[in-house]
Amino acid sequence: MKIAFLPIDNRPVCYALSKIIAGIDESIEFSIPERNLLGDLTKIADIDGLFGWLNNLPRQDVIILSLDTLVYGGLIPSRRGKETLDELKLRLEKLKKILKNKGAKIYAFSSIMRISNNNYNEEEKEYWSGYGKKIFEYSYNLHKDGTAQTDVPAEILADYLDTRKRNFEVNKIYLEWQKEGLFEFLVFSKDDCAQYGLNVKEAQELEMLGGFTKTGADEIPLSLLSRSLGKKVKIYPEFLEPNYKNLVSNYEDVSVENSVRGQIELAGCEVCINKDDADVILYVNNFIEHQGEIVMGVKTKGFCGEFKTPDKPYMIADVRFANGADNNFINELFKNELKDKYFYGYSGWNTTANTLGSLICGAKVKFFAQNYNKENFKKLQITRLLDDWAYQANVRQMLKKTDENELTLLMKEFEPTIKDVLKTDINVKYFYPWHRLFEVEVWI
Repeated sequence: MKIAFLPIDNRPVCYALSKIIAGIDESIEFSIPERNLLGDLTKIADIDGLFGWLNNLPRQDVIILSLDTLVYGGLIPSRRGKETLDELKLRLEKLKKILKNKGAKIYAFSSIMRISNNNYNEEEKEYWSGYGKKIFEYSYNLHKDGTAQTDVPAEILADYLDTRKRNFEVNKIYLEWQKEGLFEFLVFSKDDCAQYGLNVKEAQELEMLGGFTKTGADEIPLSLLSRSLGKKVKIYPEFLEPNYKNLVSNYEDVSVENSVRGQIELAGCEVCINKDDADVILYVNNFIEHQGEIVMGVKTKGFCGEFKTPDKPYMIADVRFANGADNNFINELFKNELKDKYFYGYSGWNTTANTLGSLICGAKVKFFAQNYNKENFKKLQITRLLDDWAYQANVRQMLKKTDENELTLLMKEFEPTIKDVLKTDINVKYFYPWHRLFEVEVWI
C-alpha cells in the first residue's frame, strides 16, 4: 500500500512519530516530505516546496493531508498569518487542481481556529500576551449568551474576528470540495475546547452544513492513517476508574468515554461491547474528580490498584494526567512482562485525544501488518516511554532551561528500566526541537 503523508509541522510527534508507526509494517510504502520543508514554532512551512512535493508524488493509494500546512504554512501560522482570503483562494485553486489529478483516496483535516484561555502568545498573535484571556471570555460569553462586553481594544478585537472569519470561510470551501467528492474523508478539528466559544459555534455551523468535527488536532493525521488502512479492529475499552468515565478531560469538550469512542471510530475501528469478542483491549487509565497536569502543578489521585496484563492483545492509554504518565500506574505496569505477542502499545502523550489517536494508529498498523517489523514497534514504545514517562512525568520537573547536556544526563537514568522492560537495547539522543521545555525529541 502506498501512502503519502503531510504532517502539521516538524515536531517529533507530528513528523518522526508517523514514520516510526508506518515502519511497523514494511509493506507500507510511506512517502513524507523532507523535514526542512515543514514549519516550526517561528518559521512557516515552505509552501511552494510542499506544493512541489505533492505535485511530483508518484501515484499513491492514499494521501493524508494537513490542509493548514499547505494553505497557511502550518497550524500556528493559521492563527498568525496575515494573508487575505482572496490570497488564500489563489492557493486553494492551485491545491484543488493538483488533488484532482492525483487519482488517490484523499484523507484531509483542517483546524477550527482555537481560542486558548491564557495570556501566552508563543503560538498566537503578539497581542495575546495582553488580551488572550479577555478574548477567550468574550468568545465564551458571546456564544453562551448571544452578547458580550469587553475592554479589548476595538482594533485588536476586529483583527482577531477577521482572522477567525477568514479561516472559517476557508473551511467552508473545503466542505464544498467534500460535497464534490474530492475527499474520501474530511475532518475539522476542535483544538483546546471549552463548553462555549466561537470555535465551538463554528464547529456547530460546519456540522449543520454536513461537516464532521472532532475534538483534538495533532493526532488527527495519525487517526486518518489508521482509517485509510480500510480494515476494522474490534476494540473493547476498559476504564480503570469506571465510575469516572463521564468526566471531561482538560482541553476537551466531551467526556473521557465519548472521547475514547470517538477516537476508535475516527480510526476506522469498531467499539466492541463484549470483551471476549474484542480483537484488542484498550485499557484507559482515567482520572478521578479531575485530570491532573504535572507541569501546571495540578494534582490528581494516581492509580492505586493492581494491573495485570492479559493473554490477548491490549494497549494502554494513560490519561490520568494531561501531558505525562501516571508514575503510580507505570510502576504497576512494569511489574508485568510486556510480551510482544500481546502488547500493542502505551501512550500518555499530551491531551486525551492526542494519546488515543496515536496509540490506536500504532496498534492498528501492528495488528494488520503484512510484514511486521518488531524493531520499529519497539522504537515506538521506547519513544513513548522515554517521552511520556521519563521526560514529561519526571525529568521535565527537574529542569529550568533547555540545556541538552543536563537533559541527556537525567534521561539516561531511566534508560536501564525501559531496556529491561522492553528487553531491547537503547541507543538514543535527546534534543529540544523547538528550543523549549514543552517537547523533547527522542532520536533513535
